[in-house]
Amino acid sequence: MANKPLDTHILDKAICFAVKAHSGTERRGKGYPYIIHPMEAVAIVSSYTTDQEMLAAAALHDVVEDCECTLEELRREFGERVASLVASESDNTLVGVDKDNSWRTRKLLAAQRLAAATYDEKVVAMGDKLSNLRTIAMDYKIIGDEVWKRFHAPGGKTDIEWRYRLLADALSDLKPSLAYDEFVGLLDQIFDAKNE
Repeated sequence: MANKPLDTHILDKAICFAVKAHSGTERRGKGYPYIIHPMEAVAIVSSYTTDQEMLAAAALHDVVEDCECTLEELRREFGERVASLVASESDNTLVGVDKDNSWRTRKLLAAQRLAAATYDEKVVAMGDKLSNLRTIAMDYKIIGDEVWKRFHAPGGKTDIEWRYRLLADALSDLKPSLAYDEFVGLLDQIFDAKNE
């Protein structure tokens, strides 16, 4: 008896949508296509679930924040759940927070929102945050402290560590898991004072 084929139409559509939305853009200072990041986020989320809507949200997690795409467009194309998961991962959907707020205020409020998020929202966030932290770790090994100049954090490395430690606390519902353990391990590898 043959296995029933996996229904991936939502994820397939989301990947095509994300590829088109991010077309022509590169990962900040990396020289490679931006789409690599959302695809890595999908792979990380797949370590938690095969839920096609969660995987689709991972593929789409930056299209509202970084592209000319609205949540309403995502709702029409992918449904309420996918749009809601993307909204939970988009900094520009934080109510009452705008660019006029300080960097630390925006990041603190985002971490507090994440701490109160649903399990599914945290899994999608882990895809994004772990992918970002992997990139930081790789770049830190190659260029050292120059990596902190790529960020808008006023306190450089100190602020980035503060932010990612907040995120680790906010995502602690996901432990134990390979992705969470890798996240914390990378934090310690990058920011451990003994490594300096």
